[in-house]
Amino acid sequence: MLDRYLLRYAIAVVDQGNFSRAAAACNVSQPTLSVGIAKLERELGQQLFVRSNQRVELTDAGARFLPHARRIEAEFNVALQAMGRATDLPPLRLGVLGSLPAAIVAQAVAGTRPGEQHRFELLFGNERELAGHLAKGRIDLALTLVGRGAERFAERAVMSEGYSLALAADHPLADAGEIAPERLANEAMIVRRHCEALSETSRYFTERGVRPHFALRSTNDERVLDMVAAGLGLTVMPDCYAHADVRRPRLTGFDARRTIGWAAAHHGEHLLAAPLPLMTAVEQGLTVQHAPAADVAAP
Repeated sequence: MLDRYLLRYAIAVVDQGNFSRAAAACNVSQPTLSVGIAKLERELGQQLFVRSNQRVELTDAGARFLPHARRIEAEFNVALQAMGRATDLPPLRLGVLGSLPAAIVAQAVAGTRPGEQHRFELLFGNERELAGHLAKGRIDLALTLVGRGAERFAERAVMSEGYSLALAADHPLADAGEIAPERLANEAMIVRRHCEALSETSRYFTERGVRPHFALRSTNDERVLDMVAAGLGLTVMPDCYAHADVRRPRLTGFDARRTIGWAAAHHGEHLLAAPLPLMTAVEQGLTVQHAPAADVAAP
């Protein structure tokens, strides 16, 4: 299936006469547009353009393809109009890591109202799901784990943080600054099944002979926090999570960390250099308002 943004790249090249002006019209860098055109040609199995220093011209295959591309784009816009959606607003499709506090994103949305400037779409998923959506052009940008060694997307780190315990404010160990795992041997625990550090956490306790009873398994961190506050059990969470009735002591010897940042699809790389107000608001929420224990990455 051909991605719509690739069709728009091809139409822009024809309308603007060269790759440089087409990239500017599409609000992307010239290398990004060139990569997109190359991808389109690979998917079609045909060369669409003859490049020269003076001007880009259509090949025979390109001339046959262009009317179809224009018709698809026009029909897409008609469909949007039929659904009552504004077509003069640029799209913005944002993916967010499911193991980040939803309140941070919600407050950023409330403060910046991205739907007034863009045809805004928001999607939550795990690291693998977001990477797949980026690769297929289904989202423009993802707030996700970065610096993991893969070089599939352009990235910009926002903050780095560790993991610590979460236990009820009235728990006997609540006032401890740091807790050894052996002291948790008889505690009920809650498993965050979607946690990126789940296997590392399990190995940490197993190697120390701690095999607790699991009172709850969940992929909803807000629900987990509420259950921790209620005294159902304790858990290990990233430092960015906070709750008025939950305390966050360190776990002795548990050094897992993660780096959160932006990863962009090829056509969204310009957003890393010129962040939108929504992005700035999310970053402020992560590094200042909701992550007092996080070690913020240096700019």
